[in-house]
Amino acid sequence: MIPCKEAGLKFSSGDILQIFNQEDPNWWQACHLEGGSAGLIPSQLLEEKRKAFVKRDLELSSTGPLCAGIGGKKKKKMMYLTTKNAEFDRHELRIYEEVAKVPPFRRKTLVLIGAQGVGRRSLKNKLLVSDPHRYGTTTPYTSRKPKVDEKEGQMYLFMSRSEMESDIKCGRFLEHGEYDGNLYGTKIDSIHEVVDSGKVCILDVNPQALKVLRTAEFLPYVVFIEAPNFEVLKDMNRSAIEAGVVTKQMTDSELKRTVDESERIQRAYSHYFDHSIVNDNLDGAYRSLRRALDRLNTDHQWVPVSWVF
Repeated sequence: MIPCKEAGLKFSSGDILQIFNQEDPNWWQACHLEGGSAGLIPSQLLEEKRKAFVKRDLELSSTGPLCAGIGGKKKKKMMYLTTKNAEFDRHELRIYEEVAKVPPFRRKTLVLIGAQGVGRRSLKNKLLVSDPHRYGTTTPYTSRKPKVDEKEGQMYLFMSRSEMESDIKCGRFLEHGEYDGNLYGTKIDSIHEVVDSGKVCILDVNPQALKVLRTAEFLPYVVFIEAPNFEVLKDMNRSAIEAGVVTKQMTDSELKRTVDESERIQRAYSHYFDHSIVNDNLDGAYRSLRRALDRLNTDHQWVPVSWVF
C-alpha cells in the first residue's frame, strides 16, 4: 500500500519512533529515536482501516478458562473475569502508543503474567519472603464461610455473598470467579491499601486485568513469565517432585497445555509487557526478575504519556 517502497521505514513492535510529520492522512514521516534516515510509516488511521480487515488469531477468551480447575474436575473449573469486558480483547487494535521518557521512579504494582503452572506464584512468594518491607500483596475475598481453624485476613477476607455480588456489580473487584458455589476475588481497594503502606503490591492476575491495571492509578511494571519448551518443563516438574517442592506430577497433556497457553498469552498481550523471563530454572528466573526490578531504580524508563500528563 505504500506509495514509494524505497521510502518506507523498517521498524518492529517495541521500537521507539520519533514522528515529525503527520500532515498526510495515510503516511507519517518518522525516524528511529537512536538516529538514522527518516522514512514513511502507516498512520494511525491507515492501520486502523487495514487491521479492521485482517483476521486475527483466536483470542484467549475463546480458548476456555485461563484458571484451570483445582482438583482437575470439570465442574470445578472457574474463570476470573475483570471489571472490563473480555469482548474488548477480540476487537482491540494494537497500533501505536505515545510514550514519554522519565527518570527512575517507584512503580506502585508489580504484575506477573503467565500461564497456569509456569511458576508465577513461586516467584511472587520468593519476592515477598526476601524483602517483606519492600513488597506486599493483596488478601483475596470470598463468600464462603470460614473453616473452624481459619482467621479473618490470614488466607482470606470473608464477606456475605450478597455483599460480594453488590461490590462486583459496582466494579469494586479487579477480578472475580466462582468455585464450588462460592465467590472469590481481588478488591481494587486492597491494592491501594498495600501501596499506601509504602510497599510495591505484587499481583499474579489474569492478563485481561491489565486493561484495568495499566494506568497512572496503579503504575504497573508488567513482567511476563514465559513457559520453557515442553521437555524442559517436564524435567522441571520431575525435579520439583523429587525435591518435595510439589506433590503432583503433571501429565504430558497438562504440560503441553501450559506451553500452548503461554504462547497464546504472549501473542495476545505482549504489547503490555515491560519485561519477559523464561522460567526454565526457578532460581535463575528469580535472579533475572530481581535484576530487572533493581534497574527500575537506576534507569530512565519509557512509559505511556498518559501516566505523565
